[in-house]
Amino acid sequence: MNEQRERHELKNHDAVRNSPVTVLGLGPMGQAMTRTLLTAGHPVTVWNRTAGRADALVAAGATRAATPGDAVEASDLVILSLTDYLAMYDILGSATASLAGRTLVNLSSDTPDRTREAATWAAGHGARFLTGGVMVPAPMVGTAAAHIYYSGPDAVLEHHRAALAPLGTPKYLGEDPGLAQTMYQAQLTVFLSTLSALMHATAMLGTAGMKARDALPELLSSADATGAILRAGEETPGAALDAGEHPGELSTVTMMGATSDHIVDTSTSLGLDLALPLAVQAHYRHAIENGHGGDNWTRIIDSIRKPG
Repeated sequence: MNEQRERHELKNHDAVRNSPVTVLGLGPMGQAMTRTLLTAGHPVTVWNRTAGRADALVAAGATRAATPGDAVEASDLVILSLTDYLAMYDILGSATASLAGRTLVNLSSDTPDRTREAATWAAGHGARFLTGGVMVPAPMVGTAAAHIYYSGPDAVLEHHRAALAPLGTPKYLGEDPGLAQTMYQAQLTVFLSTLSALMHATAMLGTAGMKARDALPELLSSADATGAILRAGEETPGAALDAGEHPGELSTVTMMGATSDHIVDTSTSLGLDLALPLAVQAHYRHAIENGHGGDNWTRIIDSIRKPG
């Protein structure tokens, strides 16, 4: 009896592992996911507004659907890799009759509120809905470094985990469909701000005649070290923030604020754009104005949480 049950469970596992998957949206990310799924043994149906983007994937074994409705009906699991959530409504608006009983996994970028609205819309058409945030660029999809944040019904993720895992390690955040989108946008805040800072610093060094090929290696070393420096500051990074504690023994708002002033002055004298340094300076000035100059630099979170 046990052997029969084990064979049944193994058969079900293999069925999910090799189950058909549909991918809507064939930009670089959608193409990378399709190739990864094909390599993992899944029959993959694809659709893209510009049909020619599917040519190479079809040659690699994917099936091209003529319409979004045909694409949805080809699989129980439908992955969306689109510009934003509005594109989902545009594409699936003519295919809502096909959504009932299927799972939509939207890996597109948008706001948490729009994500929650989309989950409600999908449920209204009888579909299950997972939000996802892919935390690697397209060339890294399917590698050991890839991970994807998910939120929505835990049981839905578990049912499709074997099919989704090849794309990147699933990291589940909770039932709220907006959670994964919030984490995704938070991660991109760090990423994009760092990119802008790197370009600002490269431009700064360029005024002294230093080429980007010489400047960036030095600047990237600093960026790489930032995480290690912050982790060394406390045993559990973020614990003091959660407790509302901002001890200023190692660095203070006043000290960091003076540094931000120097960056603004230097950038001004060099004729560089001031948008980024002025934004950073404003955080420290607000904290000083509110009487927190002696606190740790983390105190700037107050005016970020409650502007004005």
